[in-house]
Amino acid sequence: MDVRISFRVRERKDTDLILGQGMLAAGWQAHTLNAPGKFLISAPEYDSPRRARAYLLADEAVARAATMYAAMRPLLDDVSMRALERRAQLHPDASAGRAVPGYEGSFGGSPDDDTVTPGAMLWLGLSTAPAGGASIADLMSSSGMNRTTLYRHLIDHSRAGRAIQVSRGRWRAVGAEGSDAVP
Repeated sequence: MDVRISFRVRERKDTDLILGQGMLAAGWQAHTLNAPGKFLISAPEYDSPRRARAYLLADEAVARAATMYAAMRPLLDDVSMRALERRAQLHPDASAGRAVPGYEGSFGGSPDDDTVTPGAMLWLGLSTAPAGGASIADLMSSSGMNRTTLYRHLIDHSRAGRAIQVSRGRWRAVGAEGSDAVP
């Protein structure tokens, strides 16, 4: 992928370093960007500088948008559907609307609402992981979280005693697959 992105730089010469030789002279003025999130994008199809702006979305805003558009959400793939079925087998209380340890309030959802939140999918992945744990890639895929958000949630679960890191890059819920049983 031949795309380069430059946020504001302190020195004019850094524009050429990031975007390529001659870009400063061609009008790419990265040192003039004057607001948070503004950036320049360089791609082969652009023949002149393109400005853009990125915005920070908090987890709560993402959860609200997911809830708002839940009716338009496509059906779950086979792997996710099996994971939900497995969760129902492991945690029948969740089906009855009662709290499941480690699930409540996770990323904007709760066991008694009908939305499937990223936090709920993460907990599902952790609680159905084998004794060897689920890989970070699998947890990212099943929850839809990016790596940074995923690790933040894993650390929160770990500090609360709900999840453990089995080995480098592999995590599971405490008590998953019958080991470290939790009352």
